Amino acid sequence: MKVRLLEIERRERPYRLRMPFRFGVTTATHGRQAIVRARVALEDGREAVGWSAEALGAKWFDKNLALTDEDNHHQLRRALELASDARLSAGADTPFGHFASGYGPQIAACAAENLNPLIASYGQSLVDRALLDGFCRALGIPFYKALRSNAVGLRAADVAPELGEGDLSGLFASVVPAASIAVRHTVGLVDPILASDLAREARVNDGLPETLEEVVGFYGNRHFKLKIGGDADADIDRLTRIASVLDGIAEPYAVTLDGNEQYADAEAIAAFWARVAETPALSRLVSSTLYVEQPIARARALSTSVEPLARRIPVIIDESDGELSAFVEARRLGYSGVSSKACKGIWKSVLNHARCRMWNARGERHFFMSAEDLTCEPGVALQQDLALVNLLGLTHVERNAHHFIDGFGEGRDAEAERFLDAHPDLYHRQDGCIRARVSDGAFSIGSLDVAGFGTGIDPDFERAEEMPRSAWGRANGG
Repeated sequence: MKVRLLEIERRERPYRLRMPFRFGVTTATHGRQAIVRARVALEDGREAVGWSAEALGAKWFDKNLALTDEDNHHQLRRALELASDARLSAGADTPFGHFASGYGPQIAACAAENLNPLIASYGQSLVDRALLDGFCRALGIPFYKALRSNAVGLRAADVAPELGEGDLSGLFASVVPAASIAVRHTVGLVDPILASDLAREARVNDGLPETLEEVVGFYGNRHFKLKIGGDADADIDRLTRIASVLDGIAEPYAVTLDGNEQYADAEAIAAFWARVAETPALSRLVSSTLYVEQPIARARALSTSVEPLARRIPVIIDESDGELSAFVEARRLGYSGVSSKACKGIWKSVLNHARCRMWNARGERHFFMSAEDLTCEPGVALQQDLALVNLLGLTHVERNAHHFIDGFGEGRDAEAERFLDAHPDLYHRQDGCIRARVSDGAFSIGSLDVAGFGTGIDPDFERAEEMPRSAWGRANGG
């Protein structure tokens, strides 16, 4: 079934964090979320409105410290403008067909304005998700069914020729969506670990946990993502303090390490991991570590082998996953995995899932995907990403917005009530606030199996601000 984009609107709204969160080169205290509304029409004339939402993330898509956060926001707005204009001028096609035909031109148009492939994919992904949501709503079917039946038109030849000429119609034929998924709590570089790390006057005191100790007791997490900063001595000291908390968990726990591009090369991160493995206080944490994520800066990550580290522990790419070919290149260099992030593209995740299936069937080393993305706010953004990783069969997902943003944020009470009514397994009312529900370390997500892409509820679009026209294109010759 083909679909055409009739109209697209872009708005955004601010949010603030309960506590500062440091990742990589920046410490965030507030941010903005983009919201997209798309009106679509099927071949038979049926129309529907679809939605997508995503944080306008500063200092991740482009970590150039010479750029301000507002520069980063304008970069992402510009990519969204380009993707929107291109899709509006396109004819009818399947949801995947729109992506496949638009991917190359979007990358090229953004490159002409000095916007990297991650930024380009951000813009296209928001349009893809809103169009897919409208497509599913117009058909009256859930996202999972649309993928199981390949109503979306999956095929490989145009954008991933190594997968063969097939239409990938059976890729998700046997998928049975899980009813829950474990939440992998991210411990940022300035997050307090112990009660002694947080001065009384620095406490938020809003009834939610503030230290890692409190998080474990409050949410019951058993999966954790630990940021490391590139200073071996400081990182080992911090990991030791984290382990003092996690080792108190009676049940098995799982850990992933995020290098955030902080290491010069594979030898440097391998030497660090060797020191970690030799530290007695970290023995249980080491045996519980699943993989290391993106330790090497993206400028060098796909130019040299990571075998010095990969011989010890699996390594995945995240920020290096710019173009569609990135995972193919990474595989040749010793990487075993790649992250799924809705902000990098839902169809990229689907194609990388197909690659893992194909490579693993050949009996090579085990290839896998991880579910990352800590900035998904409650509502459309959270639910679309959860539906995507659930489709991929992933059993735990990095998630932190419920910890750093209190509920749906300010001014979204009516919207929060609608989402609670429609998804009472995923949200609950707590201390008078509607928040994401994490029970025994997991989200319950059975209610995402509804007509649409993860939800049939509309956000409060009219209360959001008009998205300003990007200044980036004009500043860079666009």
